[in-house]
Amino acid sequence: VQLAESGGGLLQPGGSLRLSCVASGFPLSDNVMGWFRQAPGKEREGVATIGRVYGTRYADSVKGRFTISKDNGKTTLYLQMDSLKPEDTTMYYCAAALDYQGPQTLARGDYNYWGQGTQVTVSS
Repeated sequence: VQLAESGGGLLQPGGSLRLSCVASGFPLSDNVMGWFRQAPGKEREGVATIGRVYGTRYADSVKGRFTISKDNGKTTLYLQMDSLKPEDTTMYYCAAALDYQGPQTLARGDYNYWGQGTQVTVSS
């Protein structure tokens, strides 16, 4: 199982960015996937999650600004981030909940595979 994120970068407040996560070693379509972020000294928090049949859920802090999606054929998970704020600055991680049988979830403990992360910096 491998998860490889890309798409992070530096941009100004109000800008947009799309993160990608290429998954290998398991069927993306059969598993709940999520995006998390973790600032230095803070707990890793769930940002967005997508279920097996495309149901989604978002953290209140990003609702209406971020959109999670997936392309099962390309085995790729996406996170479209719009109206970015300085407080969105941190490392973003892709995660897979391969032993989890429930619906989409933002609980970190439900995920058992993680990518290496990609840095997003929002600054003027």
